[in-house]
This record gives sequence, structure tokens and C-alpha cells, in this order.
Amino acid sequence: MKKVFKSTLFVPLFLYMATMMGCSTTSTSKMTHTDWCQKRYNEAEELYKAKKYGRSIEKLEGILSTCAGSGYMEQAQFLLAESHFNLEQWIEARGEYGSFIVNFPGSPFAETAEYRKAVSSFNMDYKIDRDESNTTTAMKDFERYLANHPSTPLRDSVNYYYNLLVDRVAEKEFQTGRLYLRMEKPQAAVIYFKEFLETYPNAKRRQETLFLISDAYTDLDQFESARQYLAIAKEESSDNADVQKRVKKAEEKIVKAEESYEKRLKKESEKKRLQKEEKNLAN
Repeated sequence: MKKVFKSTLFVPLFLYMATMMGCSTTSTSKMTHTDWCQKRYNEAEELYKAKKYGRSIEKLEGILSTCAGSGYMEQAQFLLAESHFNLEQWIEARGEYGSFIVNFPGSPFAETAEYRKAVSSFNMDYKIDRDESNTTTAMKDFERYLANHPSTPLRDSVNYYYNLLVDRVAEKEFQTGRLYLRMEKPQAAVIYFKEFLETYPNAKRRQETLFLISDAYTDLDQFESARQYLAIAKEESSDNADVQKRVKKAEEKIVKAEESYEKRLKKESEKKRLQKEEKNLAN
């Protein structure tokens, strides 16, 4: 009886399992390529929402390589760029946003992508003593964004980033001028500092530059020019007590330098007079 019971139980169980497997096979066989891409995208999106950006990137890259024509390329491309952006992988983020803009120029996300591309450029590695190509690239990205979206509500934000980029370029010019001053080449320093003041009138280093160019002119014994730039610093920071104290010290420095210069001229003049007298006596 036990054998019969086991056999009887096994037959309906086998039939049930076979039926389920058949349904599963049928279900899988009915999944289209688009369904598969949708499933993969949904998984990637869930990982992104969970802030698992690295795993999301893996799935999104798979979608981009296998789901052409499925309708999920645009979403996947943008989410891939966003994932790199959130991981602060700026070079990769800029590249993916760039690809998105080229491939989907009419997308409602195109403007956001172009803005974030510029922000990614801004955040790429920057060293003041190295090549400034990243800074130039970021400036061009923001300029292009404003040209393409002149009515953007993000103009203030763009201007904020752009001004910081201008400060980067200005800082390099400032450091070059200061280097020449330290190398005791005041004439070269004056050239760089004057160019700096003309090109970047609102730079954060403007006040410091006014004092340094005054120092450079003092070293060149051009005291009126030195006082001229000190006067500008004094006028522009008339309500700053610390700046006024610094101006006063600089003015005292100029007076002492001028006195030394006059003594030197007098000494040289006396030396030339004696040499002339000696020459006349010799004749």
C-alpha cells in the first residue's frame, strides 16, 4: 500500500511541476527585448535611488550596449551621467553628459545635462602651477550653456562658477607677478601687475596687487607711481582700518626709500665731482 501511495502522490506532483516549468518557460519565451531592457533599467533605477551608484553604472552601461532601439537609451544615458556625477567622477560625468547632449538634443533633460557638464568641468582637478586647460574648458562649457539657454533661471549660479574660474586665471597671473618681485625683477613684476589690474578689475587679489605694484615701483625708485597705487588702495578701502594702517606703513617705506635714493644720488654726484677734479689735476 505504501508503494502505491507514493506512486499515486508522485504523479500529480510531477504533473504540477511540469506545468509550472512549462508556464515559466512560456513566460520567459514571451519576454521581448524591450521587456528585458525595461527590467534592466528598472533594476538600475532602483540601485540609483538606493545610492548604489557603482552597481547602477554597471547595469546602465549594459543597457547602452544592448538596448539600442528599445526606448530606454535616453533614460539610461542620463542616469549613467548622473551616477558618475554623484560619485564625483567628474571626467566620466562630463563625458556622459556630453554624449547625452549630442545623442538627445531635444530631450527635456538636455539643458540640465549641459549645465551639469559645465559643473563637472569646473570640478575637474586644478593646480595653479600646472596647465590651466581644465579651467579654460570649464569657462567654454559655461559660455556655451548661456549661449544656448539665455533665459535660464540658473544664470546666477553660472555667474558664480564663472567668476570663480576667472579668479583661477587671475591668481596665476598674480602669482607670476609676485614671483618676479621675489626674484628682484621689479620691472617685470610691474608689467604683470598692471596687466592683472586692467584685465581683472574685480579680482579678489586686487588690493594685494595694489600694494605689491607700489613695492615694485619703490624698488625702481619711481616713487610717484608707488604713491599713486597706494592712493588707489587707500581710497578703495577707506572704511577698513587694517588697510589704512598698511597704507601708512607703505608710505613710510616710500619716504625712507626716497631718502636713501637722494643720499645715493648725492654720494654718486660727489664721487663724480672728485673724479673730475682728479682728472683735471692730472692734466
